[in-house]
Amino acid sequence: MLFSEEWLRSVVNPDLTSDELAEAMTMAGLEVEDCSTIAPAFEGVVVAEVVDCVDHENSDHLHVCKVNVGAPELLQIVCGAPNVKTGVKVPCATIGAVLPGNFKIKKAKMRGVESFGMLCSARELGINEDHQGLWILPADAPVGMNIREYAKLDDKRFEIKLTPNRGDALSIVGVARDVHAITGAPLNMPKFDAVAPTCECVKPVHIEAPDLCGRFTGRVIKGLNAKAPTPQWMKDRLERSGQRSISALVDISNYVMLELGRPTHFFDLDKLTGDVTVRWAKKGEKLELLNGQTPELNEYFGVVCDEAGPQAVAGIMGGEPTSITDDTVNVFIEAAFWQQVAIQGRCRKLNFSTDAAYRFERGVDWASNVDHMNYVTKLVLEICGTPETRVGPIDDQCVNLPAVRVVRMRPDRCRKIVGVDISDEFMAEAFTRLGFEFTREGSDFVVKSPAYRFDIEIEEDLVEEVARLYGYEKLPDLPPLARCAMRCPAEGTRSNHALRVSLAGLGYQELVNFSFVQEQWEKDFAGNEQPIRLLNPIASQLSVMRTQLLGGLVDVLRFNLNRKAENVRVFELGRVFFPDESIGDSETSVKGVRQPMHVAGLVYGDAHEDCWAEAKRSVDFFDVKGDVENLIAPLKATFEAATHPAMHPGRCARVIVNGKAVGFVGELHPKVCRTYELSKPPVVFELEVAPLCELDVPSARAVSKFQPVHRDISVTVPNDVTCAQLQDAVSRIRRTKPEAMIIESLDLFDVYRPEASAEKSMAFRLTLSTQGAEAIGEKEAEAAFEAVERAFAELGATLRK
Repeated sequence: MLFSEEWLRSVVNPDLTSDELAEAMTMAGLEVEDCSTIAPAFEGVVVAEVVDCVDHENSDHLHVCKVNVGAPELLQIVCGAPNVKTGVKVPCATIGAVLPGNFKIKKAKMRGVESFGMLCSARELGINEDHQGLWILPADAPVGMNIREYAKLDDKRFEIKLTPNRGDALSIVGVARDVHAITGAPLNMPKFDAVAPTCECVKPVHIEAPDLCGRFTGRVIKGLNAKAPTPQWMKDRLERSGQRSISALVDISNYVMLELGRPTHFFDLDKLTGDVTVRWAKKGEKLELLNGQTPELNEYFGVVCDEAGPQAVAGIMGGEPTSITDDTVNVFIEAAFWQQVAIQGRCRKLNFSTDAAYRFERGVDWASNVDHMNYVTKLVLEICGTPETRVGPIDDQCVNLPAVRVVRMRPDRCRKIVGVDISDEFMAEAFTRLGFEFTREGSDFVVKSPAYRFDIEIEEDLVEEVARLYGYEKLPDLPPLARCAMRCPAEGTRSNHALRVSLAGLGYQELVNFSFVQEQWEKDFAGNEQPIRLLNPIASQLSVMRTQLLGGLVDVLRFNLNRKAENVRVFELGRVFFPDESIGDSETSVKGVRQPMHVAGLVYGDAHEDCWAEAKRSVDFFDVKGDVENLIAPLKATFEAATHPAMHPGRCARVIVNGKAVGFVGELHPKVCRTYELSKPPVVFELEVAPLCELDVPSARAVSKFQPVHRDISVTVPNDVTCAQLQDAVSRIRRTKPEAMIIESLDLFDVYRPEASAEKSMAFRLTLSTQGAEAIGEKEAEAAFEAVERAFAELGATLRK
């Protein structure tokens, strides 16, 4: 919210300096982000009148002017502005003046003609960016008067930052109410005197959607002069509030919105056909808006229609077909109360926002439509009225107004929450200053929420009002009364951050990508034809929620390859989203959506940096498989051949931890590589995080007093038998066979595959160890060896001769 201090002080004028006022507003919840003068510092500039203006004899664009600055003699000034002419009044910087940027005005000679000053534009004085020509002042501007004093350039511009619940403070009157409550300074509210009708002109309005429009107030005014100039005082206030002056009628509408917080809309009455209808739009209807866009509407949007169709999008923007112009003579003024829920979210759907929608989304006073319509009428008549102007009666229809909220506050509860012994008398005074109607029932306050305060709903809202008027800065700093203690994490778990640290230690860099992705990514990287679609995506391509992290990694890889980064190691840890109607509300999921954490990584390029000791090679499946094993450790992972929509069919493995599949690792599919223009396939992995964070609690075990016994076993097995199957078979007999309990490990150290053979040869090292009081003898070692041999035999393995 941007406004000038002069405008605010015209409604409430506390005995405070600008800085003190800004501090008081900030401490009361209206945070002042900036407080600066309308124009930067300069001096020596006065109001001047161009008495004579002739063309420069040595230039086709310069003019030689005789200028009256209130001195005994006229000044000769050479000026190149296109709008300089005899009779205009403009700012003039005299000899010795200092303009913004420490630019000093001196006597000069331009194309052989002496110049004794400078005629100024608004941009040269730092007021705005208008550099089309000189700043033309009103004809009644007093010659010789300091321009800072005349134009009130020492006025301050306040910019306040409001929380979404304070829609009532999006106006001068709203801010003034708070300043009155904070300081006690008297309010000088605008006068809402009724403007009597002078004709029976009425535009019939039919409200078909009470859930869209709770109140519709309209008025017809005929015989206006739309070409009338906007008064300078109104222009100044609008410009100092960030609004550009457009035309008198548009400026009046904007002015009332900024002063009263009441968005209104002016229709050209002669362009409206038949009665006006307020309803929800129909699918496929279109309307060219005032900003030039022509969106296709549907039942999600409210519209104001005539017999020809929609003429405005309710609460957001009017349409071009019925817009007012300089040729407008008759107008229909609308001041409606649009339901908050009927406006919220609509601007995001249209990809633009408006000041009106910004206010309606937060709530606009629904009780003052008639008063505000009279105020608008008065301004229209004062500025654009003619002897032929006729004013119709106000047509005010109330069909669905919000219920007046009655909130009870217990003084003792207020004192307990705030932590200060605030008296009941102060609470009563606070409510009185805020304009809240209240009664006392016993010790309790029973408060009626004003129509302009949509944020007063529960007891704590009233407590907040009391606290902010008491002064947040007055609240004592009290240390916590309870002892604080650090909670140690459970020993059998590890945090997500520990996985990040592990991957960073392996040379990966972390990424943070959007959770919403392109729909094509879901098809390419997850084979997902029915992803969760976003109702209102921030960008057209980011239209669905991700069920995988690989798409974001590949996108970042392409970004790096386009910038000549040939070796890439990246990972991401984040949530993915699966439809699941069985899921209820919880801390980590919403109804119908399962949101587990996943960790994914991608490696591309060389396996290691150039080194004289090792031959250069590309990273392969086994490099990344080793990284996955390091990430999962101390848990043990097993890998089995599998297929994945985004991975090479013959170079992909499922990762299994504690008997549960937790993810995949493998090379990217050649088809995907071609689609995303990758010259060679990266190796990727994606794992569920939750199973990786559940660890066994470490248990102590004595170190054996005896050296381990090693035996080598070489077997011939069918090609479809894996190392993991053989090791699992040995793990099972360790738990069930007494003679096998001394087996400590079984490690593969050699594999040989003869060409055109259905079998392969595998060599293992068997390690035996005991915690007993005696060393392992030959008999025990042989029994363990035979147990392993029998376990192998069940899988078709035979000892190699």
